[in-house]
Amino acid sequence: MALFKRKSQFDDDLGFGTQPVTGEQRMMNTDGSSNIKRIGLPLIRTSDTYNWLISMSWKKFLFILLIAYLVVNIFFASLYVFIGIEHLKGAGGITPRDHFFDAFFFSAQTISTVGYGHISPDGFLTSCLAAFESMLGLLAFALATGLLYGRFSRPTAKISYSKNMVIAPYREGLGLMFRLANLRNNQLIEIEVQVVLSYNESVKGKKTRRFYPLELERSKIGLLTMSWTVVHPIDESSPFHQKTAAELADAEVEILVLLKAFDDTFSQTVHTRTSYKDEDIIHNARFVTIFSRDSNGQTILDLSKVGTYEKLSDPAHHH
Repeated sequence: MALFKRKSQFDDDLGFGTQPVTGEQRMMNTDGSSNIKRIGLPLIRTSDTYNWLISMSWKKFLFILLIAYLVVNIFFASLYVFIGIEHLKGAGGITPRDHFFDAFFFSAQTISTVGYGHISPDGFLTSCLAAFESMLGLLAFALATGLLYGRFSRPTAKISYSKNMVIAPYREGLGLMFRLANLRNNQLIEIEVQVVLSYNESVKGKKTRRFYPLELERSKIGLLTMSWTVVHPIDESSPFHQKTAAELADAEVEILVLLKAFDDTFSQTVHTRTSYKDEDIIHNARFVTIFSRDSNGQTILDLSKVGTYEKLSDPAHHH
């Protein structure tokens, strides 16, 4: 017998398939990425390099740029020293270490096409190497500029989701809720959210994964200016009706959230995702108010409290 009532035998698996979830694993990570380990790929995948550099964190991206800059200059400095430091006019170093640093800083000036002039190449081989390095530098800096532009211009949604979902009093019954807010100053319009319940079900003695789209109080809003508490009313038609925390845990419940909005700044559609496991659902609780007013009557939104909730003392108490 099915734990959850479903409207149809044919439910959308959102691309995750019907494999059951085991070992408390997620189908979707909280940052929206799929919790899938991919193997069998080639060690070097040049086709993914651009996507990798565009989508990685800023800290990692800048670190890679710095390492690449140092490695290239060390490589060319070593070549200049190998050819002969006497072929670099103006290099006044005495020790081998001084020779290397003279070559290193000449390389840095050449690759950036700055060329201060106090050190210059002398000889055909050194001049050819310097010419090649300057051409490589033009290409490299053009590529770095393109990557920086791509990272700055890539439209992404910076949505803060509450860490937990709560089952709170709603109208004359209960509702399953989570809260979200836009962390950026840009305007998001035509916001649409889809919430899907995912759970394990035993079919003819074999576990399979089921998906059930949850009906929401409101699935679309015109403008996300403040916060939005998304509510799934728990009535008799809801799969959460009279379900205990133990039953949700036994079914390895995971709730997938998919949000789509139009970014008014970039005039493009942006997407963001997250998920909640059964242990992330807090029963008999409600979110605290995150709005206040200053002395002039202007509304203040405290984004640090997006996920803050409070437990209710009386389970039967409704607001």
